Amino acid sequence: MTSAAWTAPRAPSGERGAASVLAVGIVGATVALAAMVLPVTAAFAASQRAAGAADAAALAAADALSGAVPGLPCDLAGRIAARNGAALASCETGGPVASVTVTVPSFAVELRAGARAGPPGWHP
Repeated sequence: MTSAAWTAPRAPSGERGAASVLAVGIVGATVALAAMVLPVTAAFAASQRAAGAADAAALAAADALSGAVPGLPCDLAGRIAARNGAALASCETGGPVASVTVTVPSFAVELRAGARAGPPGWHP
């Protein structure tokens, strides 16, 4: 008595290599998605850095206005903005309140953020 050896069914010859094409397509789609997401993520991070730099610069200028720290308010704001990776675009003081605008480069654009600091409840 002879026993027949069991063999797995074979895929039709026309579908050979289809998995490779599918894998290349998935890798290509992943790379394309990453190419779209990374600049958006970097721009978001830069906008947060700009907001933080503006807040710190405005607080420093307001501290100088109140006499809590020595120095000229806008000079101090510019130094603090630079330490936070931003450039001071504008600085205005009125009474005990300081308003600043900073810029941060991100890819081909320049992001702007502004902040205002002073005593609570003070309005001109």
